[in-house]
Amino acid sequence: PNNPERQVRTIDIIAAAIREKQAYLRLHPETGDHPAAPANARWTGGLRVVTSHANGIQVQTDMTTDLGGTGDQVPGAWLMRAGLASCVATSIVRSAALESIHLGKLEVEVNSRSDARGVFDVPGEDGKPVYVGPHYFGLTVKIGAAGVAEDRLRGLVQHGVQHSTVAATVQNARPIDLQITLETMA
Repeated sequence: PNNPERQVRTIDIIAAAIREKQAYLRLHPETGDHPAAPANARWTGGLRVVTSHANGIQVQTDMTTDLGGTGDQVPGAWLMRAGLASCVATSIVRSAALESIHLGKLEVEVNSRSDARGVFDVPGEDGKPVYVGPHYFGLTVKIGAAGVAEDRLRGLVQHGVQHSTVAATVQNARPIDLQITLETMA
């Protein structure tokens, strides 16, 4: 981001790739619906889990010590917030590239609030189960670009959030198709 020549080249490449993909999808709309690379999580003991991408990249997670983990890795739920922040930032950059806006700064922070009683199956005061997921998400975006009007930057952010896959998932969750395979253990 600090090298203007590289940034110009980068946004031009991003914009060209997006326009090429848009043109292709207009000609071949049936190719738009496609499977995403699966995330494969494997338990490795304790509360540690290693999640792998098809390209070989792995991410380790663990819980904090007060929840029985070692605390030396991020919890899996944090990865959801990280995914939301990253996806929104990427979407904003795509929008900026299409408008030839050279961003000088972009930071996205995601906060959430949850009630731990849901995770640990502790009922609420009324005896009913407590929702296990977050009941609040906050998204803070810091953005700057020299010579670009504030309303245009706000529009980029709003467009970025509207076209973020992860933001759409958080806002409009879909049912999960759960499949279970039982393995015989000796």
